[in-house]
Amino acid sequence: MHQTAGRFREVILNGTFIANTNYKAQLDGSDWKMATEKVGDLNTIAVLAQHIHYYISGVNNVFRGGMLDIKDKFSFDFPPIESQQQWDDFLAKFWNDAEAFAIFIEKLPGEKFNAPFTDEKYGTYLRNIDAMIEHSYYHLGQIVLIKKILLNEK
Repeated sequence: MHQTAGRFREVILNGTFIANTNYKAQLDGSDWKMATEKVGDLNTIAVLAQHIHYYISGVNNVFRGGMLDIKDKFSFDFPPIESQQQWDDFLAKFWNDAEAFAIFIEKLPGEKFNAPFTDEKYGTYLRNIDAMIEHSYYHLGQIVLIKKILLNEK
């Protein structure tokens, strides 16, 4: 449980083992204008970060005993970020929700890891936690590349 929570923290908050970076290292202190700048038809850095947060928040709701009420079709639909304050507020929420997610993992009883996640069609808790980690790394790579493109354009 602690190892799995640690793997999650690595990609979002503090690790360098897999990608030599993490979301917090890439985004903390970043400029909202860069985060919202378009590169061709790619998603923006802000949208990719919000996309990952959307899933973290949705799964946290399940961990709290609520319903799984997130939908893939809405996972890229966010109001535009229009100021540094909005971006900083989003990042603070992202980091807090990510830490809450890791704590939920640590407190999950061992037998729950192999139990169905809300519905058998979604697989087990462990499968969903692993998917969150893998999905986060996928989009972290995109963020790193988009950021490099934007910095090279300046």
